Amino acid sequence: RAVDDLLAQRPELIVVAGDVFHSVRPTNPAILFLFQQLQRLRVGLPETPIVLVAGTHDTPRSLETGTILKLYEALGVEAVVDAPRRLVFPKLDCAVLAVPHQALAAGERPALRPQSGATLNVLVAHCDVDRVVSRQDRTPLAFGGAQVTKQELAPAQWDYIALGHYHLAHQVAANAWYSGSLDYVTTTPWLELAYEREEKRTGKGKGYLLVDLPAARVSFRPIAAVRQLVDLPPVQGEGLTAAEVDALIAERVAKAKPAIDDQVVRLVVWDVSRATQRDLDHAAIRACKSRALSFQLDVRRPAEQRSEASGAPGRRLTLPETVRQFLTHRPLDADLERDDFVGLGTRYVEQADGDAEGAG
Repeated sequence: RAVDDLLAQRPELIVVAGDVFHSVRPTNPAILFLFQQLQRLRVGLPETPIVLVAGTHDTPRSLETGTILKLYEALGVEAVVDAPRRLVFPKLDCAVLAVPHQALAAGERPALRPQSGATLNVLVAHCDVDRVVSRQDRTPLAFGGAQVTKQELAPAQWDYIALGHYHLAHQVAANAWYSGSLDYVTTTPWLELAYEREEKRTGKGKGYLLVDLPAARVSFRPIAAVRQLVDLPPVQGEGLTAAEVDALIAERVAKAKPAIDDQVVRLVVWDVSRATQRDLDHAAIRACKSRALSFQLDVRRPAEQRSEASGAPGRRLTLPETVRQFLTHRPLDADLERDDFVGLGTRYVEQADGDAEGAG
């Protein structure tokens, strides 16, 4: 659908700022699908250069591993995987400095500055600018991005800066944007929805950015979603029997707009004990799962209380909180970023705990 719109808009330059794949070894259908869509662009827009940089997910950890991104060079795509490259397009009087994740994450960083010789200068970089992706006041949507400051980008020296790594369309400077992703493809899509609400992007959906240069006028081009993420109103299960919780679950599902059929659905149920969860109507839950593309019944345990040394009751730390507290004070090598280390460890534990509860 994005390619359909690109063929209609007929841009003179296309840039993809990283993580076109979610792994170094994507599935064969994913590899083939991207090849087919890039081929459509090559046929429909034969004079339009396509620049593709590697991101955190599709960058190989070692040179021996190799990368599938080089395959697309057979279509004339400029695939920039490890070292930065300056690409000059004389017909457009434009130069692109393409900076993949690896160029910023390891070794000496390149100077993020344009060179003389072209009227229009564009920077394409996959990075985390001023921790917009890994803000310390909220759970990050992604980890591992190279940390770059807006000062290092020097927006005033560029006609436009195209950024990758953040899955929400987000403006960093007057002429610097994250385009966001074309779909909800993070491991935490519900968090992504919450941040869309926080950044007042609710209802705008996913899409790409169409930019007019040299004015750097940015237009968001929405792409219709194949499926919707439906976050049902949560259930408060404290003090309720399993039958009462079942009734509330059925009510939420019945009132869902849109209906849960073929959608990605989550329903959070708070303060339900393990014993009550065992007694839920699992046949009804399986029926919901058969209707939806994905149905996640997210059952949360009550917060446990423990006695402090003073005898006063206190809340017992959850396992993720215990891990966070431990990792925060653990000695680290100087080259490790503590915030990223703590966040990654905590997230692994939260995911493992959620998987265990879902299996129960």
